[in-house]
Amino acid sequence: MELAIAIMVAVISAATPLLLAATGELVVERAGVLNLGIEGMMLMGAMAGFAAMFLSGSHIAGLAAAIIAGVLMASVFAFLTLTLSANQVASGLALTIFGIGLSALIGSAYVGQPVTALPKLNVVGLTDLPVLGPLLFSHDGLVYFSMVMIPAVWWFLNRSRAGLKLRAVGESAEAAHALGHPVIAIRYAATLFGGAMAGLAGAFLSLSYTPMWAVGMTAGRGWIALALVVFAAWKPWRLLIGAYLFGGVGIFQLHVQGAWGLPSELFSMLPYVATIVVLTIISISSTRQKNGGGTPAALGKPFRASI
Repeated sequence: MELAIAIMVAVISAATPLLLAATGELVVERAGVLNLGIEGMMLMGAMAGFAAMFLSGSHIAGLAAAIIAGVLMASVFAFLTLTLSANQVASGLALTIFGIGLSALIGSAYVGQPVTALPKLNVVGLTDLPVLGPLLFSHDGLVYFSMVMIPAVWWFLNRSRAGLKLRAVGESAEAAHALGHPVIAIRYAATLFGGAMAGLAGAFLSLSYTPMWAVGMTAGRGWIALALVVFAAWKPWRLLIGAYLFGGVGIFQLHVQGAWGLPSELFSMLPYVATIVVLTIISISSTRQKNGGGTPAALGKPFRASI
């Protein structure tokens, strides 16, 4: 039982950065913008958050720095794609490459330096409960924040006026513009929100999951977050399932590779193989449209208001 609880707690931690990054990207894509730069934004968030925490000793400063780094990276992407109408796919890939290189350069002085991890929740009378205590009341604030953001984003997209405008922009930017909605401003706001969430996802890795900085420590999680949005068919509630599924696969390979004695590289492939399999199944599924799924119609399409 203790081993099972420990594994479930590990799955929750492994799923949190995926959930944070994918939630931000879902909002971005519902606005019709495809940002492939999540990996770069996460790395910059991880590096900036760790550096701020290391220099100031404040977790709040670390989280704030991670958000700022993610937003700055996203603003570069937004300027290129929304203001200059550059290709979104090429710009997103360039952002990832830029983030990988810049984070490695700036973070070289912090490699191997330890910091204090984000504090865990400690509720008297609840944290010490036999099973529910470690499962529900032993995590840090970012874990709970990632969970709260799912219903918050669902409400925003489906119940708020601003969310409905954002969805309208993602379905037809021209029609939304004809109705008087500020298409570029809405897409800018969505893109910057996605950058902030990616920055927080990176900060979770360097300040909580493994409280240290290492070059390339995201290890492809940004790409998995992108796949999660497709897996969820652009619906927030499905992100929760997908994030814990992929997080579970990652933890599974860590436990199994030691027990079975097979090459570690074989099991390290599992999260990415699972990503490919899921995307393949989704792409050939004929029931996705019947279940209300579907890509936002204007996803990846540039918009420039006619004069």
